[in-house]
Amino acid sequence: MNSPTLNNPSDDGQRGTQGNTPARFPERSGVLRPALVLFAALTLVTGVLYPLATTGVAKLLFPAQASGSLIERDGKLVGSTLIGQNFSSPQYFWGRPSATGPMPYNAVASGGSNLGPTNPALRDAVVARIEALRQADPGNAAQIPVDLISASASGLDPHISPAAASYQAARVARLRNLPVEQVQALIQAHTERPLVGILGEPVVNVLTLNLALDDAKAK
Repeated sequence: MNSPTLNNPSDDGQRGTQGNTPARFPERSGVLRPALVLFAALTLVTGVLYPLATTGVAKLLFPAQASGSLIERDGKLVGSTLIGQNFSSPQYFWGRPSATGPMPYNAVASGGSNLGPTNPALRDAVVARIEALRQADPGNAAQIPVDLISASASGLDPHISPAAASYQAARVARLRNLPVEQVQALIQAHTERPLVGILGEPVVNVLTLNLALDDAKAK
């Protein structure tokens, strides 16, 4: 009868140690290098090539819009059709109120007043705007369009409704010694229609309309 074979304790310890040894991870360089290559490639494509391509196509197909829709007169920059301006003289059409600070139509601080409908400050602001319009044209008893007394969410809206422009037509015509019909014709000429006839509402760009007024005065 053969005697049982006794295991060497040292052998068991070695086996146990080897059995508990965790699997070796791949070399870090094998993972890091592809990640860096992918990061560099995506940065080049999405951060350099794509912006350059879209900018180039935009400047080719829509050069004015791609440059900010800027307006120049006599070699001087007078504004952009995308950003409203603060016209305070009654001889000009007034745009929507602006709640940007520290001055109206501040393009670096776009935003609304964030006043709720129950906030007394909102009511006071609307009342002040109504009084300013009434004082500029005391004989005008027509209802004031809402966009002339309410600020836009951006504070930079360059447009008003045709109704808001028509409300001011008599005042502007009287102060500029122009026929009302001529001023109304300018409003019609600068009214932007809805895209494909259904997208959006008709609007009037205040800056381009006022520039046309200056041209009409010079004639």
